[in-house]
Amino acid sequence: MNLIHSIKTTNFSCSCLLLLLLLPSQQINAQTPGWAKQRAGTMAWLHAVFFLDQNRGWIVGSKGTLLATIDGGNTWQTKAATTDVLRDVYFSDEQNGWLVCEKNLYDLKEKNEPRTYLMQTTDGGDHWKRIDIEGIEIDITLVRVVFSRGGRGWAFGEAGSIYSTRDGGANWTRVTSPTRRLLLGGIFVDDDRGWLVGAGATIIQTADGGDTWNVTKLPQAIENSVRFSAASFIDNRLGWAVGSGGTIYRTSNGGRTWQMQNSGVSTDLYDVKFLDAMEGWAVGAEGTIIYTNDAGMHWTTQQSGTAHPLERIFFAGRTQGWAVGFGGTVVKYVRTQAPDLHR
Repeated sequence: MNLIHSIKTTNFSCSCLLLLLLLPSQQINAQTPGWAKQRAGTMAWLHAVFFLDQNRGWIVGSKGTLLATIDGGNTWQTKAATTDVLRDVYFSDEQNGWLVCEKNLYDLKEKNEPRTYLMQTTDGGDHWKRIDIEGIEIDITLVRVVFSRGGRGWAFGEAGSIYSTRDGGANWTRVTSPTRRLLLGGIFVDDDRGWLVGAGATIIQTADGGDTWNVTKLPQAIENSVRFSAASFIDNRLGWAVGSGGTIYRTSNGGRTWQMQNSGVSTDLYDVKFLDAMEGWAVGAEGTIIYTNDAGMHWTTQQSGTAHPLERIFFAGRTQGWAVGFGGTVVKYVRTQAPDLHR
């Protein structure tokens, strides 16, 4: 009887193994929570990722790399807009989107030609037209563009430069900035309230859509050693800023004061995204991904599957996220349960 039971058990196990082997790899991966690599079909340095929903998204990077997906990144299609570096991408809906572009210094045809320009699409990225920013300084590079839910936009970058649009991007005007520091990241929670961060521990904030800005004062020792790369706010009071050397700061009063948090890592952090008041992610150098579910009181390292720098992270909803970086690296997160906090 024991022999018969053993044979049946063995046959059942073999059948299960055979069934798993016959399943498509994507179906198996879909049931595995955590971060896993996706094939992007490029070795370009990927600078930004943006998703409208869990299926439709875009990635941009060096040498005009522009990728689009309609299946959550299982497959990526190459699009054409320019051969210049693409620093950032944003779509307000399936048809209307923006690119921040930077010309190589050695590719400038004229000495008075600006290095930075924008591109706009109205057909989902199939065609793009160049938008020059009137009055932009020739040698200034813009690195990011952020939009509010109401459609206002801000582009920013070197030497504290900030440009704003009130008409969906048709026209851009320069905004008076309180800093000459490089601005690398930022976020607006509505048409009025926003924060920009950058080199020299710079954090500036506005409550009137960027017409006026206030500078957050941090200890001088911090100013001399920290470069903030990104910020994430969930409302007009609660936010986080991340930067060099694993630095994380948190504010609960809209940025008037900030408190340092222990990230548990010493690698540079390049981007941060909080899904709510408790749960957040940050990515950075050496494939670093860290996670918190207690508002940043404790951060834990997650397995990314890569040692390449991860430059940007984006979540579509609470269950799917993407991070992109050097060497064509794209990693996707699919949640079927809470991340493991004991790794």
